Amino acid sequence: QVQLVASGGGLVQAGGSLRLSCTDSRRIPDTYTMGWFRQDSGKEREFVAAITWTTDIAYYADSVKDRFTISRDSAKNTVYLQMDSLKPEDTGVYYCVRDPQNGPRIWGQGTQVTVSS
Repeated sequence: QVQLVASGGGLVQAGGSLRLSCTDSRRIPDTYTMGWFRQDSGKEREFVAAITWTTDIAYYADSVKDRFTISRDSAKNTVYLQMDSLKPEDTGVYYCVRDPQNGPRIWGQGTQVTVSS
């Protein structure tokens, strides 16, 4: 059974940085995309960033572009999300996701990010 373990969340002041990690218990197939979503209380889960596993193409939500950077380490089956210039509106639970593109997504357990003003 695939298991995604996310870590790196925490409490940070506005303008600060955090780096999230998500490690997949299994090898990630070349055709997959790994990504991050977030959800704040009372809001819908929203897309943050994604990266294609083989071609290393990154996609970002407009709200995080130029502040967040997604990257991957294929040898470690790990995807990272470097978050800089954090804002209070970045607060939420961040979930990593394993996306096969033509099947159901698999979600990690989430890690809490809280940005204080």
